[in-house]
Order: sequence, then structure tokens, then C-alpha cells
Amino acid sequence: MKFVAFERTQQGTGASRRLRNTGKVPGIVFGAGAATMIELDHNALFHALKKEAFHSSLLDMELNGKSEKVLLRDYQMHAFRPAVLHVDFQRVDATTRINKKVPLHFTNEENSPAVKTDKCGVNHVMAEVEINCLASQLPEFLTVDLGELVKGQSLHVNDIKLPKDTKVVTHGKPNPVIAVATPPVVEEEAPAAAAPAPAPAPAKGKGKK
Repeated sequence: MKFVAFERTQQGTGASRRLRNTGKVPGIVFGAGAATMIELDHNALFHALKKEAFHSSLLDMELNGKSEKVLLRDYQMHAFRPAVLHVDFQRVDATTRINKKVPLHFTNEENSPAVKTDKCGVNHVMAEVEINCLASQLPEFLTVDLGELVKGQSLHVNDIKLPKDTKVVTHGKPNPVIAVATPPVVEEEAPAAAAPAPAPAPAKGKGKK
């Protein structure tokens, strides 16, 4: 994905506020040399942030007429308004190894024996994983094939097919679960209510002598 940024010279809270009032977003690009203060068009950035690829893939940033490879590293949103307040990017090159969270795309769930035959539900325990790889080999997402999933089975991080020289960062957690096939809940039928006992017949009164 490509986007355009412009170098900015003014810094500070007041300068950033004035910049936002003109429809711009202040930002910074760091890594591979000195940090550069930048500004971006707010609406273009706001819509780009809605796209999955903008968060998890290598981006082409045009700055001062030159193109640089960068990664989105952080951004701040307004507490209650749909407004981007600040954005951070990192410069990378082909030799840079990075840690980056990428989304998981689950496929073939509806064709798995667990769903198709046993009517199970599939719980997606994790929606993304953190990986370590070369920046040039960063995948936009990782595919998890659920086509062979059976009733009661769990898939783990080690079951993900990873690109070459890529590994999942689990921060000490051994092989976390990413998805599990859960058997359907069978609701027990309530016992039929007992028929009400017949009302006793009214007592016969004694006749007059």
C-alpha cells in the first residue's frame, strides 16, 4: 500500500493542534537514521487505518519525492470523536528483522467434519499472532486451514504453516491454542408436567326428614 507524507518543521502541542485544525495529522518516522517529523492528510489516513493490510504489511511512504519502506507502529485516536491524533512509522529495509502482529484468516471451517458432520461450533481463540521475520517477507496475514478439524480437536500455534525464516513469538507460552471445535450444546427437555388431580366431588347434603 502507498501513502503520501510531508515533512513538518513545527513541533509542540500548539503546533500539533493547529495542524489538526487544518485536516492534517502529525506523525513521526523513526529507524535507519534520524527521526523525521511528518504530517499526513487526516481523511486519507483515517480510511487507510480501516484496512487490515495497512496494519500488517510493508507500506510505501512517499516523502520529499522519495519512496521509503515503512511499517505502521502506533497511532492514537481521539477519546470519543472519530479522529486520528498522531501516527508512528518505522523505516525498514530488506535486512531488518521485526516483530509484528498479523491477523489469522480461518478457511474451510464449514467443510470440516466437526462442522459439517458433527454440527460443532468453532471457537477462534486467537484472531492474530505476533511473528518475527524479515521486514521484506512480512505476510499480510496467515492462513489457518480448518478443513480437517474434527469434533473436540484443538489447533495450536505449531499447526500454522509459516513462511520461510518466520517464527511465532509466544512470549513464553508453550504452543497456545488458536481454535477449538466445540460440540453442540444439547438442551435437555423439561419433564412433562403432571396432570392436575381431579377436583373432589362436592359433598352431598342430608335430605329433610
